[in-house]
Amino acid sequence: MLAKLKNIDLPIVGILIAFMVISSMMVYSSSVDHPKIHIGVGKVLALYAVGLVAFLAMSLFDFRVLVRVATYLYAAGVLSLIVVYFFGTEIHGAKGWFELPGGMTFQPAELVKLILIIAVTAILTRRNGEPLGLTRDVIPVGLTVLLPFLLVLIQPDLGNAIIFVIILVGMFWIGNIKYTHVLISLVVLAGLGYLCLTLYMHFHSQLYEFLSKYHFSHWMDRIDTYLYPQEVSEDDSYQVRNAIRAIGSGGLEGEGYLKGTSVHSNFIPFAYSDSIFVVVGEEFGFRGSALLLLIYFLLIYRMILISIQSTHLSGAYIVVGVVSMFVFQIFENVGMMIGIMPLTGITLPFVSYGGTSLLINMLSLGLVMSVKLHQDKEPELF
Repeated sequence: MLAKLKNIDLPIVGILIAFMVISSMMVYSSSVDHPKIHIGVGKVLALYAVGLVAFLAMSLFDFRVLVRVATYLYAAGVLSLIVVYFFGTEIHGAKGWFELPGGMTFQPAELVKLILIIAVTAILTRRNGEPLGLTRDVIPVGLTVLLPFLLVLIQPDLGNAIIFVIILVGMFWIGNIKYTHVLISLVVLAGLGYLCLTLYMHFHSQLYEFLSKYHFSHWMDRIDTYLYPQEVSEDDSYQVRNAIRAIGSGGLEGEGYLKGTSVHSNFIPFAYSDSIFVVVGEEFGFRGSALLLLIYFLLIYRMILISIQSTHLSGAYIVVGVVSMFVFQIFENVGMMIGIMPLTGITLPFVSYGGTSLLINMLSLGLVMSVKLHQDKEPELF
């Protein structure tokens, strides 16, 4: 065990420590003047302590064992999504959380992201790097992702559902999908996208009325905010407008720590979680935002190196799946705060406040580290 820890990727550990400091500062700043929520530095550090333990534990656990039991993990993940839909707790309009003792909550969709990466890896590894067949590989993998995608979509949790698709795309790419299948998929998706957009615009009022009956109308509110920013009501575009204004007010150097006007006037909803990037932009300006993105770049770079150096295909697949997940979450969270992406409930990895998301991100990064630490012969299952 100690011998394995000697090979741990120290730059990644250093990056995690940097994120811990950044998250503690930003979460405290965003909640210190909140009328209902005040999150102390100690609480963030406690969550990070648990997360770091999970990271080390997953790093020492052989990832190939998880790949071998992927079927059971997948079944457990799907079952958790079904159970939470019927017996879960509704938060912010989505019924996707389990209540835990001590006032804590757990969101199964976050864990299923990691399970999907392992499940898809198990299927792709059987091909041993050969080009993927359409009916033999592509369709089965697509169906594997489709079921949890639909279960999360009906909660409704559009953000995590989209991440499932992004993971699928990233792993198809590393899994050696044929270019003809990619071309066909792009043509079909472009056609469907154009058709959906046309129907959306033509039947806008009827669709809104229909979705309102099933409490899904907030999807259209977020899409309209992105497509028609000048036409939506003030209430619908409130968060995006204030986020852009706050980030812009930060300028080059920012207003200073604990001096963000918009944040501390509580004009930014969920500043401690989904909108944490706004706090960085307003208080530390372009320089602070660029530095944060640079740290993310270094993290992705280190993970890609681990993927390249992996002696097992399954390890490379897992790392690319995790990289795809992180890259999209970063791009979507930052993008929606500056108005170039639709508004979703996706958090900023390792910086936003949230016990479940931080734990799953730590486990995901621990799984990547496991790929680095376990390059020997295949282990016995039990």
